[in-house]
Amino acid sequence: MNIRKIIFLCLALCFTITLSAQNADINTLKTINGWHIHGVSRGLSASGIILPVGIPTAMGIYALIKKDQPLLKDAVYIGTSVIEAVGITYATKHIVGRDRPFVKYPDKIHAYGAPDADSPSFPSGHTAAAFSLATSLSITYPKWYVIAPSAVWACGVGVARMNQGVHYPSDVLTGAAIGVGCAFANVYINRWLNKVLFGDK
Repeated sequence: MNIRKIIFLCLALCFTITLSAQNADINTLKTINGWHIHGVSRGLSASGIILPVGIPTAMGIYALIKKDQPLLKDAVYIGTSVIEAVGITYATKHIVGRDRPFVKYPDKIHAYGAPDADSPSFPSGHTAAAFSLATSLSITYPKWYVIAPSAVWACGVGVARMNQGVHYPSDVLTGAAIGVGCAFANVYINRWLNKVLFGDK
Protein backbone atom coordinates (compact mmCIF):
# COMPACT_ATOMS: atom_id res chain seq x y z
CA MET A 1 0.00 0.00 0.00
CA ASN A 2 1.50 3.32 -1.03
CA ILE A 3 1.74 6.43 1.10
CA ARG A 4 -1.16 8.22 -0.65
CA LYS A 5 -3.57 5.40 0.17
CA ILE A 6 -2.43 5.38 3.81
CA ILE A 7 -2.95 9.15 4.10
CA PHE A 8 -6.35 8.88 2.41
CA LEU A 9 -7.44 6.09 4.79
CA CYS A 10 -6.26 8.08 7.83
CA LEU A 11 -8.15 11.18 6.69
CA ALA A 12 -11.28 9.12 5.98
CA LEU A 13 -11.08 7.52 9.43
CA CYS A 14 -10.66 10.91 11.14
CA PHE A 15 -13.61 12.33 9.20
CA THR A 16 -15.80 9.34 10.14
CA ILE A 17 -14.90 9.62 13.85
CA THR A 18 -15.54 13.39 13.81
CA LEU A 19 -18.88 12.97 12.05
CA SER A 20 -19.93 10.27 14.52
CA ALA A 21 -18.97 12.49 17.47
CA GLN A 22 -20.93 15.42 16.00
CA ASN A 23 -23.98 13.21 15.53
CA ALA A 24 -23.76 11.98 19.12
CA ASP A 25 -23.36 15.58 20.30
CA ILE A 26 -26.48 16.87 18.56
CA ASN A 27 -28.56 13.73 19.25
CA THR A 28 -27.78 13.86 22.98
CA LEU A 29 -28.55 17.57 23.05
CA LYS A 30 -31.86 17.05 21.23
CA THR A 31 -32.93 14.56 23.93
CA ILE A 32 -31.92 16.83 26.84
CA ASN A 33 -33.43 19.89 25.17
CA GLY A 34 -36.78 18.07 25.08
CA TRP A 35 -36.94 17.48 28.84
CA HIS A 36 -39.71 19.59 30.40
CA ILE A 37 -37.60 21.17 33.14
CA HIS A 38 -37.07 24.58 31.55
CA GLY A 39 -38.20 26.56 34.60
CA VAL A 40 -35.69 24.74 36.82
CA SER A 41 -33.04 25.18 34.13
CA ARG A 42 -33.51 28.95 34.10
CA GLY A 43 -32.87 29.07 37.85
CA LEU A 44 -29.84 26.77 37.69
CA SER A 45 -28.43 28.68 34.75
CA ALA A 46 -28.74 32.00 36.61
CA SER A 47 -27.07 30.45 39.67
CA GLY A 48 -24.11 29.53 37.43
CA ILE A 49 -23.26 33.25 37.34
CA ILE A 50 -24.58 34.46 40.71
CA LEU A 51 -22.94 31.89 43.01
CA PRO A 52 -19.42 31.85 41.47
CA VAL A 53 -19.32 35.64 41.85
CA GLY A 54 -21.30 35.94 45.08
CA ILE A 55 -19.74 33.25 47.27
CA PRO A 56 -16.06 34.33 47.10
CA THR A 57 -17.10 38.00 47.23
CA ALA A 58 -19.19 37.44 50.37
CA MET A 59 -16.38 35.40 51.93
CA GLY A 60 -13.88 38.15 51.16
CA ILE A 61 -16.06 40.94 52.58
CA TYR A 62 -16.78 38.97 55.75
CA ALA A 63 -13.08 38.11 56.14
CA LEU A 64 -12.08 41.77 55.81
CA ILE A 65 -14.69 42.86 58.36
CA LYS A 66 -13.62 40.17 60.84
CA LYS A 67 -9.91 40.54 59.97
CA ASP A 68 -9.84 36.79 59.31
CA GLN A 69 -6.76 36.22 57.14
CA PRO A 70 -7.22 32.43 56.62
CA LEU A 71 -10.77 33.02 55.36
CA LEU A 72 -9.54 35.86 53.14
CA LYS A 73 -6.94 33.51 51.63
CA ASP A 74 -9.70 30.99 50.94
CA ALA A 75 -11.81 33.70 49.30
CA VAL A 76 -8.90 34.78 47.11
CA TYR A 77 -8.18 31.18 46.09
CA ILE A 78 -11.82 30.44 45.21
CA GLY A 79 -12.36 33.79 43.49
CA THR A 80 -9.20 33.61 41.38
CA SER A 81 -10.05 30.01 40.38
CA VAL A 82 -13.36 31.23 38.99
CA ILE A 83 -11.77 34.24 37.27
CA GLU A 84 -9.17 32.03 35.59
CA ALA A 85 -11.80 29.53 34.41
CA VAL A 86 -14.05 32.25 32.99
CA GLY A 87 -11.11 34.03 31.34
CA ILE A 88 -9.86 30.86 29.62
CA THR A 89 -13.39 29.95 28.57
CA TYR A 90 -14.20 33.30 26.98
CA ALA A 91 -10.84 33.47 25.20
CA THR A 92 -11.47 29.98 23.80
CA LYS A 93 -15.01 30.94 22.72
CA HIS A 94 -13.74 33.73 20.51
CA ILE A 95 -10.85 31.69 19.11
CA VAL A 96 -13.08 28.72 18.15
CA GLY A 97 -16.22 30.70 17.24
CA ARG A 98 -18.67 27.78 17.30
CA ASP A 99 -22.31 28.66 16.59
CA ARG A 100 -24.92 28.05 19.27
CA PRO A 101 -26.86 24.82 18.69
CA PHE A 102 -30.19 26.64 18.33
CA VAL A 103 -28.57 28.72 15.58
CA LYS A 104 -26.93 25.79 13.79
CA TYR A 105 -29.92 23.42 14.12
CA PRO A 106 -33.06 25.58 14.39
CA ASP A 107 -35.19 22.65 13.20
CA LYS A 108 -33.94 20.37 15.99
CA ILE A 109 -33.06 22.59 18.98
CA HIS A 110 -35.40 25.08 20.64
CA ALA A 111 -33.91 27.96 22.64
CA TYR A 112 -35.28 28.63 26.12
CA GLY A 113 -33.96 31.84 27.65
CA ALA A 114 -31.30 31.95 24.95
CA PRO A 115 -28.36 34.37 24.88
CA ASP A 116 -27.43 36.55 21.93
CA ALA A 117 -27.21 34.30 18.86
CA ASP A 118 -23.86 35.93 17.97
CA SER A 119 -22.32 34.73 21.26
CA PRO A 120 -20.03 31.71 20.64
CA SER A 121 -20.97 28.33 22.07
CA PHE A 122 -17.74 26.44 22.80
CA PRO A 123 -17.01 25.98 25.69
CA SER A 124 -19.71 26.68 28.28
CA GLY A 125 -18.77 29.61 30.51
CA HIS A 126 -21.54 28.94 33.04
CA THR A 127 -20.38 25.35 33.42
CA ALA A 128 -16.71 26.34 33.73
CA ALA A 129 -17.57 28.85 36.49
CA ALA A 130 -19.80 26.35 38.30
CA PHE A 131 -17.22 23.54 38.26
CA SER A 132 -14.44 25.92 39.25
CA LEU A 133 -16.46 27.07 42.25
CA ALA A 134 -17.55 23.54 43.19
CA THR A 135 -14.04 22.12 42.91
CA SER A 136 -12.29 24.97 44.72
CA LEU A 137 -14.85 24.83 47.55
CA SER A 138 -14.36 21.07 47.79
CA ILE A 139 -10.56 21.43 47.92
CA THR A 140 -10.80 24.19 50.54
CA TYR A 141 -13.43 22.44 52.68
CA PRO A 142 -13.08 18.69 51.95
CA LYS A 143 -16.23 17.54 53.75
CA TRP A 144 -18.94 15.38 52.18
CA TYR A 145 -21.59 18.02 52.92
CA VAL A 146 -19.60 20.50 50.79
CA ILE A 147 -18.41 18.13 48.07
CA ALA A 148 -21.71 16.33 47.33
CA PRO A 149 -24.02 19.38 47.01
CA SER A 150 -21.35 21.30 45.08
CA ALA A 151 -20.92 18.47 42.57
CA VAL A 152 -24.67 17.99 42.12
CA TRP A 153 -25.21 21.72 41.63
CA ALA A 154 -22.36 22.08 39.10
CA CYS A 155 -23.66 19.11 37.09
CA GLY A 156 -27.12 20.66 37.27
CA VAL A 157 -25.83 23.88 35.73
CA GLY A 158 -24.31 21.92 32.85
CA VAL A 159 -27.54 20.01 32.22
CA ALA A 160 -29.52 23.27 32.43
CA ARG A 161 -27.42 24.87 29.71
CA MET A 162 -28.15 21.93 27.41
CA ASN A 163 -31.83 21.87 28.36
CA GLN A 164 -32.04 25.53 27.37
CA GLY A 165 -30.59 24.66 23.96
CA VAL A 166 -27.62 27.00 24.27
CA HIS A 167 -24.78 24.46 24.56
CA TYR A 168 -23.79 21.10 23.13
CA PRO A 169 -22.68 18.30 25.49
CA SER A 170 -19.10 18.82 24.24
CA ASP A 171 -19.33 22.51 25.26
CA VAL A 172 -20.43 21.50 28.75
CA LEU A 173 -17.83 18.74 29.19
CA THR A 174 -15.04 21.07 28.07
CA GLY A 175 -16.28 23.83 30.36
CA ALA A 176 -16.36 21.38 33.28
CA ALA A 177 -12.80 20.25 32.50
CA ILE A 178 -11.59 23.86 32.40
CA GLY A 179 -13.29 24.64 35.72
CA VAL A 180 -11.88 21.60 37.50
CA GLY A 181 -8.43 22.14 35.97
CA CYS A 182 -8.28 25.79 37.02
CA ALA A 183 -9.27 24.94 40.60
CA PHE A 184 -6.46 22.37 40.88
CA ALA A 185 -3.87 24.52 39.09
CA ASN A 186 -4.77 27.46 41.30
CA VAL A 187 -3.70 25.56 44.42
CA TYR A 188 -0.13 26.09 43.21
CA ILE A 189 -0.68 29.54 41.70
CA ASN A 190 -2.08 30.78 45.01
CA ARG A 191 1.04 29.74 46.88
CA TRP A 192 2.83 32.43 44.90
CA LEU A 193 -0.13 34.83 45.22
CA ASN A 194 -0.20 34.42 48.99
CA LYS A 195 3.47 35.44 49.12
CA VAL A 196 2.65 38.60 47.17
CA LEU A 197 -0.59 39.49 49.00
CA PHE A 198 0.04 38.20 52.51
CA GLY A 199 3.83 37.89 52.77
CA ASP A 200 3.73 34.11 53.19
CA LYS A 201 7.07 32.31 53.11
